[in-house]
Amino acid sequence: MKFNKNYWENRYKEKKTGWDLGKISKPLKNYIDQLDNKNLHILIPGSGNGYEAEYLFKKNFKNIYYNDVSKLAIKNFKNRVPSFPKTNILDLNFFDINKKFDLIIEQTFFCALDPLVRQNYINKINDLIRNNGKLVGLFFDDIFKSQEPPFGSKKKNYNELFNKFLNIKTFELCYNSELPREGNEFFCIAQKK
Repeated sequence: MKFNKNYWENRYKEKKTGWDLGKISKPLKNYIDQLDNKNLHILIPGSGNGYEAEYLFKKNFKNIYYNDVSKLAIKNFKNRVPSFPKTNILDLNFFDINKKFDLIIEQTFFCALDPLVRQNYINKINDLIRNNGKLVGLFFDDIFKSQEPPFGSKKKNYNELFNKFLNIKTFELCYNSELPREGNEFFCIAQKK
């Protein structure tokens, strides 16, 4: 099965969005609350309903980029945050983004990708992050049995994949996960080499 634009549009139409918490997750909220520089260029790939982008926007961050391929997800986000800059809504495939960012926030995007494109993902992350920029986010600590997203992984696999381009500062089991994810996700801070 190909996990393309139509696939994700159908997941939203059919409300098969089990990853959607209906709010920003506690680990990401806590991390964002520690950021002082409101001018950071921040990308949230596979933003979905965009709770992270909304939170950053309401905290007066100036350069937030929402990215998704689902028209319905984008519509949901625009309806909820109508004053978000239209030019910062990237309605295109993650692999087609051509900008540089100080921070990329990962929230269930990696696990939505076919495991066969994970090397492409980390190559693109490397292209998108400025020198000393960071990848920060949540990654599942599990190998799921499903033939469709989410696809998890184990810590060893993440380390092998990320170490080529990133210095992993933190990659630990979350202590403050949301209840449905408790004990099943890593919090990561990795800086571009």
